[in-house]
Amino acid sequence: MTEKITIALVQSTVSTDVDANLKKIASLVADAARKNARIVCLQELFATRYFAQKQDKARLALAEKIPGKTSEFLSGLAKQHGIGLVGGSLFELGDDGNRYNTSLVFDEMGSVVAKYRKVHVPHDPNYWEKFYFKPGNLGYVQAKLQGLTIAPLICYDQWFPEPARINAMRGVQLIFYPTAIGWYPEMKRDEPWSADRWENAMRANASMNGIFVAAVNRAGKEDGITFWGRSFIADPFGEIVARAPESGDAVLIASVDVEKITLSQEGWLFLKNRKPETYGDLVK
Repeated sequence: MTEKITIALVQSTVSTDVDANLKKIASLVADAARKNARIVCLQELFATRYFAQKQDKARLALAEKIPGKTSEFLSGLAKQHGIGLVGGSLFELGDDGNRYNTSLVFDEMGSVVAKYRKVHVPHDPNYWEKFYFKPGNLGYVQAKLQGLTIAPLICYDQWFPEPARINAMRGVQLIFYPTAIGWYPEMKRDEPWSADRWENAMRANASMNGIFVAAVNRAGKEDGITFWGRSFIADPFGEIVARAPESGDAVLIASVDVEKITLSQEGWLFLKNRKPETYGDLVK
């Protein structure tokens, strides 16, 4: 089993020029590879501006098939650098005609080893995602990357403890959360604690399950939202081991020490002391 592995989160600002966005991502991923990252994760909808701030039928045309331009770009990056790559997420046009917010996971040969469609989809001011995305229908998925068992979840999934617990029960050691979240004026006025609440929710998922959690958020102002940045990595005790700035591009590097997972899970026994026979109300 891999004992320690270096991972990287790529946080970036996003322009209206998709090709320029991809070029910048390629440069940041190359930087992560030079810093010996073996697994790299991008942010949610990394190729485009966050279009779900408005309900606009014209933006439905941004959805693309897999394989397609964005997925082929990601495959090439993984193969070029010989890394595991969690491709943030892209706007997928499924073979069923529905549109999804989809994360693809690639191995070092550029092959897709997991495909996850965002299950929990928000729909409120400035985050009108149900207009664009159907809830994922592929379940929660896991993958082996560089000897580590990982799982992708996407943004709003982070507020629900069940996906993290399911992944932990399936042996996941590290959950990646590609994310797009930030302030709009009313939110910053009425809920100034929200950025800390966001971080604390995922730290709790790490602590309660005894696993690593890595959240990679976009940065910069896009129309009405100023994204928080603050990408971070939390260890199995819920402690932050690395955090990116609130603004600007960043390649966040940290070492994942598998021994910490054993220390947390065997020390606190949260998974072993579960009482699933009492949890029936969760699925009513």
